[in-house]
Amino acid sequence: MAPEPRAGSWSPAEPLAAFADLDHDRAARRGGLAEAVLCEPKTVEQVRAIALDLRERGARTLFTRVSPEQADALAEVLPDAASDRLARLVAWPAEPPPATGGLVVVACAGTSDLPVAREAALTARHLGREVVEVVDVGVAGLHRVLGHLDLLRSAQVVVVAAGMDGALPSVVAGLVEAPVVAVPTSVGYGAAFGGVAPLLTMLSSCSPGVAVVNIDNGYGAGHLAAQIARYSPG
Repeated sequence: MAPEPRAGSWSPAEPLAAFADLDHDRAARRGGLAEAVLCEPKTVEQVRAIALDLRERGARTLFTRVSPEQADALAEVLPDAASDRLARLVAWPAEPPPATGGLVVVACAGTSDLPVAREAALTARHLGREVVEVVDVGVAGLHRVLGHLDLLRSAQVVVVAAGMDGALPSVVAGLVEAPVVAVPTSVGYGAAFGGVAPLLTMLSSCSPGVAVVNIDNGYGAGHLAAQIARYSPG
């Protein structure tokens, strides 16, 4: 008869191979950029099993869209991980790698856009880039973004998260030399259609050098920014 599990231990209801095939070679294949685990659609048990496997392999990993319950499970398996509840992101190990490449500046139009912007910032930082955040600089008060112009112009890539009308990336792209990664957020009243309005604004930008990721995709924006800055002087 199999022994009873110890208190606090976990016995998986199904093997890892039944729901996940982890890409352990991705970091080697992608120049050190490791696999991320999207937790939002997964059960707590599945996230825990994935974390256990990654811990055994010592694989640097980002866990994105983490619920509070999933964050608690990850803290049990990876007690030395860093967790940011605002960004819904857990990074293991907690310390990012030494920063290389160019500077990434992450700006958000309003405080309501901060969770998405923070996800982008932490992603780029844990992929090995120096990151500076600029918050609450939306176009309703243009003096605010202009007050950070020297910093924005020192970046090798700027990530801009904005909801509502989504105008901020176009403004920033008209002021800086660096490429701009635009992130539409689902912030806004009814006609913003959950982020569709800012998405269309950003796709229709008249400022050159704007790349657009999907709605609320802070991880995708941070990853792209890290890739761009990697090949920039810094």
